[in-house]
Amino acid sequence: MAGLKRALSDNQSGISIVEFALVLPVLLTLGLFGTEIARMATVNMTVSQIALSLADNASRLGQTDNAAVAPTITEDNVDAVLSGAIRDGQSIGLQENGRIILSSLEYDGFTDRQFIAWQRCRGDRDAQSDYGNDTDKNGINGPRINSMGSGANPITARDGEAVMFVEIEYRYEALFENPFGSGDRILRKEAAFIIRDDRNLTPGLTGTASGDSSCATPSS
Repeated sequence: MAGLKRALSDNQSGISIVEFALVLPVLLTLGLFGTEIARMATVNMTVSQIALSLADNASRLGQTDNAAVAPTITEDNVDAVLSGAIRDGQSIGLQENGRIILSSLEYDGFTDRQFIAWQRCRGDRDAQSDYGNDTDKNGINGPRINSMGSGANPITARDGEAVMFVEIEYRYEALFENPFGSGDRILRKEAAFIIRDDRNLTPGLTGTASGDSSCATPSS
């Protein structure tokens, strides 16, 4: 028995297995956490890029119109850029988990105020703009707003111009069920572009009924 005890005490062949068993939970935790953080960062960047792309595309509406008069954008034009944004977000389920809000921020010189002339939305998530909406046909009689944008430099429109302002709210679904206390998160992104060329800024969009707004309830 004494010899067997000495042999067992001198045997170190299972040390690496024991060490691996002790370290495995730590490695697994770090690996899962790192995977979740990397995925969240990727989705966050995708939402940001979609917001920038949509604002840019909306600012170019009517740019190729060679008519002598300023072009009037239509509901079909706006629907096209919103549909493109939804298509760009297919890989992250933007339609099902997000809400896109596109607003035309304009300036009324007579009342010296900023207002949302029109606003259109896409996505199934129930979310509203942080800055109000087009409460009537042209928005001038709606709530007064000083600017749009949550950053250090707020966005305002100049006389005779419009700013295409995009807000996206997206519910990020965690890859793992409540991983280490993080779980699902709400990602919110904003982007803005001034319209690139002259545009007819008379009240309403062509084909839009007075008081109609697709932002009243979530719609596809």
